[in-house]
Amino acid sequence: MPDIVPPAATAPADLAALRAEIDALDDAIHDLLIQRAGVVARLAASRAKGAGPALRPGREAIILRRLLARHAGPLPRGALVRLWRELLCAHTLLQAPLSAAAWLDEAGTEVLRAHLGLSAPITRCADDAAALAAAASGATALAAVPPSGRWWRTEPPARLFVTARLPFFGPSEPTVFLLSPTPPDASGDDRTLVRVPEGAAPALATAGLPPAVLARAEGFALAELPGVIAAEDPRLATLGAAVLGFYAAPLTA
Repeated sequence: MPDIVPPAATAPADLAALRAEIDALDDAIHDLLIQRAGVVARLAASRAKGAGPALRPGREAIILRRLLARHAGPLPRGALVRLWRELLCAHTLLQAPLSAAAWLDEAGTEVLRAHLGLSAPITRCADDAAALAAAASGATALAAVPPSGRWWRTEPPARLFVTARLPFFGPSEPTVFLLSPTPPDASGDDRTLVRVPEGAAPALATAGLPPAVLARAEGFALAELPGVIAAEDPRLATLGAAVLGFYAAPLTA
């Protein structure tokens, strides 16, 4: 039986040097985090951003796509997204409260928590109507719901808009939609969510809007269309479709 040769042990001096290098990098990263928070604080105090919301899903998607495009090395892409999601939400909280009313199962709640970070309060609701009512009244900043339920078959209260589809990165299930009183912002690669009579769904493709049907119920279909489609688009009006919002197209791992 051949001898098993153990890997060469790192010399104590080499180990100390590597640890010192990591410590220096940690300090540099921390310094940059402090600087970034300072810029966010100045932005919140200025009028440069206008009266818009602190939460900007489209802007967040642009940031994450740019970082993923330049990413290299052994750090997993999923870890990069998780780190920046926590950072983005922590800095959003510096500008305004960030909370959500959710009608989700445990798996959906985990998806929501991964997106909003550890500090954002999540209120579990008994049904989708309660979740939407909380966001519409201002009790929470957002409502979070799955593709099931009645919420997409009726007009949302106080005109809530779908502004994000989660998870943004990785597997597509379970799917969670975020709704906000503030209209969504475009990211450059977006999808529009519509409610359409089920029999009219095939006509969307003929009209140049190939749908991805996400749910069906009571004669209606919940469908995702490519791009940002205006609510007054005549192709939708003739089919009896209603725009529920739009969001950045999710990325696969």
